Amino acid sequence: MMRVSTKGRYATRIMIYLALHSKGGPIRKKEIAQAERLSADYVEQILTKLKTANLVHSQRGKHGGFVLAHDPAEITVNQIIEATEGPINLVDCASEKCGKEFYCVSSEIWQEASEAISAIFSKYTLAALAKKTATRNSANAISFEI
Repeated sequence: MMRVSTKGRYATRIMIYLALHSKGGPIRKKEIAQAERLSADYVEQILTKLKTANLVHSQRGKHGGFVLAHDPAEITVNQIIEATEGPINLVDCASEKCGKEFYCVSSEIWQEASEAISAIFSKYTLAALAKKTATRNSANAISFEI
């Protein structure tokens, strides 16, 4: 069974958090960790991968933290998953030559399926996910009006 690991799923959540909250400046990893109920060390591991992929920037100092490197409308879930998980391939032979590609007709199926999954992840932008999250959060907000 192909699965996106927790690292890929948490990376997506972290990026949504940054999209929703970094308008006022960089967000510290500790704040992200508390909001997402993750350890600060795990958040740092994920942010390091996202930074290496140029999806986030870090800023040092008293007002330091992390911000998105691009407009959320330009960042796709596919980019986030690939930054943390690597290329999306259902089987190794979908991306590497195994020596059997000339007579193995099933390799075409694995390649096509891997491309279809990447295409689905590429349809969803960080901006769309952040908007959907904000809508759900406001719908679930408790009102104390009398």
